[in-house]
Amino acid sequence: MQLSDFDYLLPENLIAQHPPAERGASRLLLVDGAQRTDSTFASFVDQTRAGDVLVFNDTRVIKARLFGEKASGGKVEALVERVLDAHTVLAHVRASKSPKPGGLITFAGRWQAEMVERDGELFKLRFLAQDNVFDILEASGRLPLPPYIERDTDLDDDARYQTVYAREQGAVAAPTAGLHFTDETLAELRAKGVTLAYVTLHVGAGTFQPVRVENIAEHKMHSEIYEIPQATVDAIAEAKAKGGRVMAIGTTSMRALESAAQQGELKAGRGETDIFITPGYRFRVVDRLLTNFHLPKSTLLMLVSAFAGYDNIRAAYQHAVKHEYRFFSYGDAMLLEREQGDARCPD
Repeated sequence: MQLSDFDYLLPENLIAQHPPAERGASRLLLVDGAQRTDSTFASFVDQTRAGDVLVFNDTRVIKARLFGEKASGGKVEALVERVLDAHTVLAHVRASKSPKPGGLITFAGRWQAEMVERDGELFKLRFLAQDNVFDILEASGRLPLPPYIERDTDLDDDARYQTVYAREQGAVAAPTAGLHFTDETLAELRAKGVTLAYVTLHVGAGTFQPVRVENIAEHKMHSEIYEIPQATVDAIAEAKAKGGRVMAIGTTSMRALESAAQQGELKAGRGETDIFITPGYRFRVVDRLLTNFHLPKSTLLMLVSAFAGYDNIRAAYQHAVKHEYRFFSYGDAMLLEREQGDARCPD
């Protein structure tokens, strides 16, 4: 399989630079095999039925971008990729000269951090203050918007680039399919008899990293931490026993569930995953997927092609471009039905 199999033309004006005026006021493209139906997210509850389980990723986006300077006066920009403990992080660091082990960086004029060591492309930084690193980031960090949003973060983003059910701090990118939900929508789902379950997967900046090899089998996925509660495993087992459907709200929920079922049975617990889902993958847990539109040549476009069928997704994206859907994090959504049997690989 080649990277070029997952390319498509996207006019720049279709990349959403701002969230819709109201949360949930997005369009929704329904994709069931070769069938495509234009709808709106206001109809989402109608697409579910009592006994279904919806699985949400409850990760919370942290203000992971910090600006500072080295002792020499050189400017530094850090993007926290992962919080390791109360005082230590792994971060991407941009500077004219990379900091050396033992070197100090002062962020926001008040927080000193020591560069401990390199970890591949990342830098391990230890903050010297007694304050918890999450408190430091909240006080002085900035929300890290995706690179295709070509503007500075504003106060609106602090609320809108966060799901209404976010609670577990640790992500540097939002699980964007969840951005469409309001508290009212969640209440309507519960009232209908739909079970709401949760997983946690802390989305890393690697989700935006391009695939740089033409043969996608050579691509190495970034790694992310996930946790599956026993209550979620039990809810899914009960639904399946009674003929209910399991819907992943976003590709991050999908990755967590499928990672925890690699041995065949869904298991509760905490783990780390670099799962790479491409056409031909056999899904073990999820029947339906709510997701936004993804970048050309991205691993997430490969994932949805595996789930709903390569030809079906290619046609759906052509339809979305033609009908001017809004793309990416602040864009519109798709509700995908799983293709029966293994998704066909491109010829």
